Amino acid sequence: MTPATGSAVDHYDRMLAEHYTWMLGGDVHEVAVRQAATLAELGLTGTADGGPAIDLGCGSGAQTLALVRLGFPSVIAVDTSRRLLDELVTHTQDAAVVRPVHGDIRTVLPEAAEPGTAAAVVCMGDTLPHLPSKADVPVLLGHISRALASGGHLVVTYRDLTTELHGTDRFIPVRGSDDRLLTCFLEYRDEDTVMVHDLLHTRTDGSWQQQAGSYPKLRIASSWLVEQCRAAGLEVRHDAADARGMRILHAVKP
Repeated sequence: MTPATGSAVDHYDRMLAEHYTWMLGGDVHEVAVRQAATLAELGLTGTADGGPAIDLGCGSGAQTLALVRLGFPSVIAVDTSRRLLDELVTHTQDAAVVRPVHGDIRTVLPEAAEPGTAAAVVCMGDTLPHLPSKADVPVLLGHISRALASGGHLVVTYRDLTTELHGTDRFIPVRGSDDRLLTCFLEYRDEDTVMVHDLLHTRTDGSWQQQAGSYPKLRIASSWLVEQCRAAGLEVRHDAADARGMRILHAVKP
């Protein structure tokens, strides 16, 4: 089988959005509790009279729900997948707090938030490497900096793919259960891009079916991203990898 190749947006619409919450572990609220703890450790907390929080690449809502738990009076949740936004709505108990926005994170901020009003912007769950081009990153950071109020927070989580893996190390198990198995294979194309080939096996009535798809992912070095944040006028306060290998960057607008 030759896997279909397209953008990250196409890949999620065609293949992964249906299984996204399962990939997270199956319980969005459980993930939200852990994400809220991570964000709280970084100093993020909302106030009743404070500005909104913005979740770029919200998926099915784990980060959005975490921001609600932390007391932000409103959360703008942005994603390119209508399916995931619809699922997010089913997880949201207070619909007045969360505003789902179907849009491109590269262009949505100037329309979604007035300059200098956002208390926090999060771009988590490896969303940043899904951008089409490395040149999109500093442009997005510029939008984020303009949207943030003084003292506002930015949190980014992503995988640093700049170190090339070899041989069978390039095969990465994502998750397996009784009825589903997802594995990805990394193919390094150039210094800026890695092709991710996903193999998804699903079992129905005792029979396994395979679905395959591929999409490009950016290789973002942590040192480079720190430099881009500083160039956008943001003060980086934390930049480290967690126990799962995800890098966590926390910056504040002075």
